[in-house]
Amino acid sequence: MVANKRVLVVDDDQEIRELLDEYLTKHNYDVTLAAEGEEMKQKLNESYPDLILLDVMMPGDDGFTLCQHIRKSSNVPIIMLTAVSDEMDQIIGLEIGADDYIAKPFSPRQLIARIKALLRRTQHSNESTQAQVIRFGNWRLDTMTQKLTDVNCGATYELTGSDFNLLMLFLKRPNEILDRDTISTGTRGREMLPHERGIDVQLSRLRQRLGDKGSHPKFIKTIRGTGYIFIAEVMYEA
Repeated sequence: MVANKRVLVVDDDQEIRELLDEYLTKHNYDVTLAAEGEEMKQKLNESYPDLILLDVMMPGDDGFTLCQHIRKSSNVPIIMLTAVSDEMDQIIGLEIGADDYIAKPFSPRQLIARIKALLRRTQHSNESTQAQVIRFGNWRLDTMTQKLTDVNCGATYELTGSDFNLLMLFLKRPNEILDRDTISTGTRGREMLPHERGIDVQLSRLRQRLGDKGSHPKFIKTIRGTGYIFIAEVMYEA
């Protein structure tokens, strides 16, 4: 029997916590609740969930600070709960390592769809990643540890789950133009929403990590009006 997926809800609004607890439990998730950052840290010390729903606006440490704290030790999928009109909150959340966001007020059905999509994408990524090293340009990627090493200087970086998924999408499909919906589906398990800027944030962050200059890219080239293409040679090591 497959165990239920575990979701940690972090929100200072008691009504929202109770509603999410009730709704997620009905959909066969094991739910843990936390009202603020210290309680969240205590819950994480006890056990790590399969996914975290993290509100942005909370007393004490806000959601951004807590997201950064989580990312120091874990790539657990994080969905940020943001204000419906605050695009900047959504962009900041993605920049610091959140995997997706959903704006309040949201429909419970939409939230369940987002959770399922992200968990499905995460599981697929874990199952399809074999024990191997991938090399491209001056970079070496260990797919088991998700660590990226610059072979020229020896510096090593641990990628977040969303950054790793985006890079793997390009590495598995080099010299192929990927449109924005393909990238969103490949990294979040869903198509991109109208006017959504999350893909731009992810691409910018990955390009910055790779030291890729937009005017003369070595790795990710923009095909105007179409999508993006990974142009470097990709080599696999056992």
